[in-house]
Amino acid sequence: MNAGARTPDRGTGPEPETAAAGVPVAASVAAPDPLDLLAALFAGEGAAEYLGEEVTQAEHMLQAGALAEADGAPAHLVAAALLHDIGHFHGTVTGRDLMEEGLDNRHSHTGADWLARWFGPEVTEPVRLHVAAKRYLCTAEPGYFDLLSEASVHTLRVQGGPMTALQARAFEALPGAADAVAVRRWDERAKDPLGVTPDFAHFRPLLAGLLRTRG
Repeated sequence: MNAGARTPDRGTGPEPETAAAGVPVAASVAAPDPLDLLAALFAGEGAAEYLGEEVTQAEHMLQAGALAEADGAPAHLVAAALLHDIGHFHGTVTGRDLMEEGLDNRHSHTGADWLARWFGPEVTEPVRLHVAAKRYLCTAEPGYFDLLSEASVHTLRVQGGPMTALQARAFEALPGAADAVAVRRWDERAKDPLGVTPDFAHFRPLLAGLLRTRG
């Protein structure tokens, strides 16, 4: 997760483009290609540390996408795995705050809301629920907690800890819950410092096929 400075989170992703004098670009100017925006985030903020793990934020997400692809997942789940932590790339609470201050940055929700500008719920809802899926698995599967890294155990506490039995049953009934669990499993495995990681360009055709709007 990126420990650097963040722009204020307005729930709409990165700051809008501005002219040289700080005036917003006219609405008549074509909006940036969303895949270019994503590529810039992976190449820029994504190069920062990922909560003390031995991979960067971008490497973690690229590995998750590659694991989903290798497992034969459908395109929408590969995209969700690839983009699951995009909410860490903007917001008022940084990854370091999450680790050191114990503040939940709700990256799953902010990321899903931002991605919903271009992708449908088959992509965004597994992103939205992937944190809840960790809490769910810690309750539903004995031994799952033991698979978590030290950083993931810490963030679990910040994010509410394992679900109660009642919360777990409610989670199971949510649309996209099963897909979120799949994304969560790839998420936990995507921390290999020696892993061969494709670059973002590898996934562009897949993402392009899932775009529902350019605005």
